[in-house]
Amino acid sequence: MPEIAAGPTGLGTSALRFPLFDRHPVPRPDERDGHEPPRPAPMDPAQAARGAAYRHSLAPLPYRERQWGDGSYPPLYCPELVRNDQELGDEVDRRLMAWAERIGLHEGRMEEFGATGYGRLAMLTHPDADDPDLLLIAAQTNAAWWAADDYYADETELGATPTELPPRLALVTSAMDPPPPAGDYTRQLEEAIEADPVLVSLRSSVSHITRHATPSQVMRICNITSQMYVSWAAYAAWRYLETPPPVWRYLAARQHDSFYTSMTLIDIVGGYELPANLFADRRFHTALMQAGTASVLVNDLHSVAKEAADELPDSNVILLIAAEEGCPIREATERAVSMHNDFVRGFEDSRRALDAVPSVELKRFLRGAQGWMAGCVEWHDTTSRYKS
Repeated sequence: MPEIAAGPTGLGTSALRFPLFDRHPVPRPDERDGHEPPRPAPMDPAQAARGAAYRHSLAPLPYRERQWGDGSYPPLYCPELVRNDQELGDEVDRRLMAWAERIGLHEGRMEEFGATGYGRLAMLTHPDADDPDLLLIAAQTNAAWWAADDYYADETELGATPTELPPRLALVTSAMDPPPPAGDYTRQLEEAIEADPVLVSLRSSVSHITRHATPSQVMRICNITSQMYVSWAAYAAWRYLETPPPVWRYLAARQHDSFYTSMTLIDIVGGYELPANLFADRRFHTALMQAGTASVLVNDLHSVAKEAADELPDSNVILLIAAEEGCPIREATERAVSMHNDFVRGFEDSRRALDAVPSVELKRFLRGAQGWMAGCVEWHDTTSRYKS
């Protein structure tokens, strides 16, 4: 394929050519974004060798059946877990807690927030990264997304109300992707953002991403977050009207509000970039959506009791299957497990279909998606978030 020119070519056009942007643009100044300069730390040589072997291998991960929950349900089919480094996870959680305290996120609920272990989630789901600062990007961004979910969408006791969700999400979009200045109206927008720790957390996480990512990757995160919020608005309407959707409609929305969103961080945290045209390729997009939907079904499996107990129950595939089919929760859970396993096998078929594409970055990203699925299952089985 011929190389695309960066500007006009031909006689007399040299003055019209524009320099390419630096790969890493100057970050927006935000001293609260949690970034810490690298610092030398002794590493066990065996651990370093294992990490290097993982990063330089493009071989797909093996799969296995894994017990989950109390072990009484059919197993989840998923890739093998790559890494469970408690010390690294603790370090990322330390940085995450310091960041959350600095911006006022979860004030009065810090003990509960710390026990959730978003730093451990980042360590488990991004095994090709050993740098705590890069892993902090994943921990912060997921924690900020979940904070918006708790305070705006799901948790009635925290002030989530269906009618307030859409306008709140519009502010989220402006916090992550600032609109052009509009005089005094911009000052009012900034005051509203600074008064809301959830909005500050989302803006701060994007600022940290900007330190390590290309402009294309940063905009990818902003756009896909907005895509996710379209599904959130649908959930709010269903809750407000107390009209649970049919399972097919829920899945149509859930597949665009899945851990696909979190997986779009894989190359940023890994320190490389999957070219935009490959990221947008329908074959890759389908594969990553399959991986993301499988992982979010793990979330539905673990959160069903908590969501059923809310004053305004949120949509959950198990509750919806049980209501639609008139079957016990156990049978609905078994159907959800089967659906998860089908999505994982679908991902594997899609991954194999991409084997012929000559891209190291693509193969690395697909392996990263396998690592994400495996780490997701491990984290949900051990986090305190869904224990009560």
